[in-house]
Amino acid sequence: MLSAFVNAFKTPDLRRKLLFVLAVIVLFRFGSTLPAPGINVSNVQRCVDLASQGENSSLFALINVFSGGALLQLTVFALGIMPYITASIILQLLVVVIPRLEALKKEGQSGQAKITQYTRYLTLGLAVLQATGIVALARSGQLFGGVDCGQLLYRPDSIPAFLLIVLTMVAGTAVIMWLGELVTDRGVGNGMSILIFTQVVATFPGAMWLIKEQKGWATFSVVVLVGLVIVAAVILIEQAQRRIPVQYAKRMVGRRMFGGSSTYIPLKVNQAGIIPVIFASSLLYLPALYAQFRPDGPGAVFITDHFVRGDHPYYMITYFALIVFFAYFYVAITFNPEEVADNMRKYGGFIPGIRAGRPTQDYLAYVLSRITAPGAVYLGFIALIPMVAVALLGASQNFPFGGTSILIIVGVGLDTVKQIESQLQQRNYEGFLR
Repeated sequence: MLSAFVNAFKTPDLRRKLLFVLAVIVLFRFGSTLPAPGINVSNVQRCVDLASQGENSSLFALINVFSGGALLQLTVFALGIMPYITASIILQLLVVVIPRLEALKKEGQSGQAKITQYTRYLTLGLAVLQATGIVALARSGQLFGGVDCGQLLYRPDSIPAFLLIVLTMVAGTAVIMWLGELVTDRGVGNGMSILIFTQVVATFPGAMWLIKEQKGWATFSVVVLVGLVIVAAVILIEQAQRRIPVQYAKRMVGRRMFGGSSTYIPLKVNQAGIIPVIFASSLLYLPALYAQFRPDGPGAVFITDHFVRGDHPYYMITYFALIVFFAYFYVAITFNPEEVADNMRKYGGFIPGIRAGRPTQDYLAYVLSRITAPGAVYLGFIALIPMVAVALLGASQNFPFGGTSILIIVGVGLDTVKQIESQLQQRNYEGFLR
């Protein structure tokens, strides 16, 4: 991995791309630390410190991870990349449901450009809703889960000041989208993924230092060792795949012979990625938000006692079950065995020992179902690691080696290194002529 980066900086074209990506990351982190206008910075910082030391976790912990801590700091880039992630997931689901979007997807590059445009519009709409909700909670003093540390806004009763902060955060989301697309076009790797990676990594030093401050060097060393084991296990599972062999028969087209080759269909163990974790986390926030806005409502006390703290057994069991469910759900809507079987039959492909058509479809569905089971259980256990760490380490609620953060870091890191190596191979062919 390190040799790939060293060789990349030796190549002028790749060096320019990597330096451009680093410049965008610096600009991105600057916007993540720049307070929005009208924010009482001293009170906000005091609230963050009190909330990190308290027992109640914030309802916006997942979004705060994706924003690199910028959400609870109420900065210009407070929303981070989360509105775009949510919009992309919604569009992916709607493509399966709405025939018009499905037709656009089949049109190729032009159709995908329209879907991308719809994703941008939906991102801005979600950003308006999220920014309004977050600023409203900050104005009422409920953003930090009941931690009382004074007014977070200089003018909490002013409607123009309220709208200015909301507009600033929405504009910050639009700038983040623009920066992500610039990195994709002019840099290396997927721009949005790299920005997510940047924000998640930004929380690591603070989380590790908090563990050291609260539990000492012995616990800190144990956490580092456990973290290295977790990273190695995640890399192993993320790279694991079930390769289904496919043989293409020879066929004559005009006076030329085509086919006769063999390939395979790679089915990853973790076919769904981090999407099930995001779905499950978002769904579990709904009852917690209900209990916060309606503390006297029916069931609010039960929800507060069992589904607000992440280290409660009821919360963990429900979270694990939702991740397994959404893993199967997402794989079912993104991988269509019938479509794959039809395409194979159309081009003369078949799985050795399996007849083309319906038997191939049933076989692919069977293998996909079997391989999704360990992938879903793996996602559930990885997502529960921070919650178990909270129960074992006490006040240390920002355990870095687990959950969504480690999945993002490993996944984006592996993908970026692969793209760098592929571009290096295009520029430096090594073979018997060397």
